[in-house]
Amino acid sequence: MARLALNKASLSQQTRQLRTFERFLPSLDLKRRHLMAERIRERVAMSRTRRAMEELRERVAAQIPMLANREIDLAELVGVRAVRLGEHNVVGVRLPSLEGIEVRVRDYGYLARPHWVDRLADELTRMLELQVRLAVQERRAALLDDAVRKVTQRVNLFGKVLIPKATENIRKIRIYLADAERAAVVRSKIAKRKRAAEGMA
Repeated sequence: MARLALNKASLSQQTRQLRTFERFLPSLDLKRRHLMAERIRERVAMSRTRRAMEELRERVAAQIPMLANREIDLAELVGVRAVRLGEHNVVGVRLPSLEGIEVRVRDYGYLARPHWVDRLADELTRMLELQVRLAVQERRAALLDDAVRKVTQRVNLFGKVLIPKATENIRKIRIYLADAERAAVVRSKIAKRKRAAEGMA
């Protein structure tokens, strides 16, 4: 680490740096708070999605108890064909957003299957949509966690390291310059007295 130069140029540089740090700190802190609020909203959305999934499971268990019949082949009845993702920018953080989901329902004979399979296909489609939505929300939450961590590190760097260090450097330089100025005045007075004493002699 470079040694601090105790001169007016260094004082000017440290003062400029301090002003820059103090100007950036509020905007960084605002960004951090905005990201934290967005992270809370995402966690609430995840909680709603999980609750909707649980309610759907309970509804299917209550209304379609025939699912316990293992003789009916329901494997791969419903599957995800395509997921369309967009991108959403939140204060510089690119977050995925669910644009749409395309679900494929396997063809099955309407006469060969019981009537409740239609209802089950609808409910499974809804469950797949919820699962994909939850996966996207979890990804968004992870990205927000990472962004909040990085911005918090920067806020701490500015607030707890750079600003106090620049303030301390400015204090040291001012003390040194004031001491040097006083020493120069004292030397000047001593020299003036010597010249005056020599002129009398």
